Amino acid sequence: MKDSGDFTPSERRRLTWKRAALVTVLLLAALLALAPLALSAIGKWLMVDDPLQPARAVVVFGGQLPFRAMEAASIYKQGFTHEVWLTQGGVFPEDLAVARLGIDKPAEYFYNRQVLEHLGVPADSIRLLDGRNINTAEEVRTIARELKARGGDRVILITSKYHARRVKVLWRVLAGQSGEAIVRYTPDDPFRPDRWWRNTGDAMSVTRELFGLVNAWAGFPVKSERW
Repeated sequence: MKDSGDFTPSERRRLTWKRAALVTVLLLAALLALAPLALSAIGKWLMVDDPLQPARAVVVFGGQLPFRAMEAASIYKQGFTHEVWLTQGGVFPEDLAVARLGIDKPAEYFYNRQVLEHLGVPADSIRLLDGRNINTAEEVRTIARELKARGGDRVILITSKYHARRVKVLWRVLAGQSGEAIVRYTPDDPFRPDRWWRNTGDAMSVTRELFGLVNAWAGFPVKSERW
């Protein structure tokens, strides 16, 4: 076996390249092995499920019919609150286009109300909050104003698994002294935190949530019209 001094310059260069290639392959293999663990940790970190406590109301955030309304009905029936609040979505160009065609398109809260009543929530316990909301930040502001106006000190917010962390952060940033928010996600939510990167829809949701969190922490330099 040759000593290092016995190699020609050309042989030493080839040996150096082989060693560098081996180290690179080993590092890539390690990264590939650890990547699923890191990605899974991100998915789980996005999920927030605060302990339930009695509250002024349980609120159904817009989106993901019928799961959020189903969870709100369950919490109502467990006796943690006596009201369910529904938010209203914004009016977008596609909604206006449908209206111009003379087609009746019921708002999402219409279906949420039906889900709640079907699951045993009395109609007089369901409250539709005033104001159109085009994104989550506006929903948080609307809920905080209502909670303050009605003299409550705590509200339960129902959203999706991947969306819970951002809702929690937005409440802290935007609600001020309006009261405490208990953030819960829906157990029937199909989001898989341990494999979200394998599903296009989940991957887009996680990317959007991470960007939304950074935007909130930075003071909302980017204005959103949808989320």
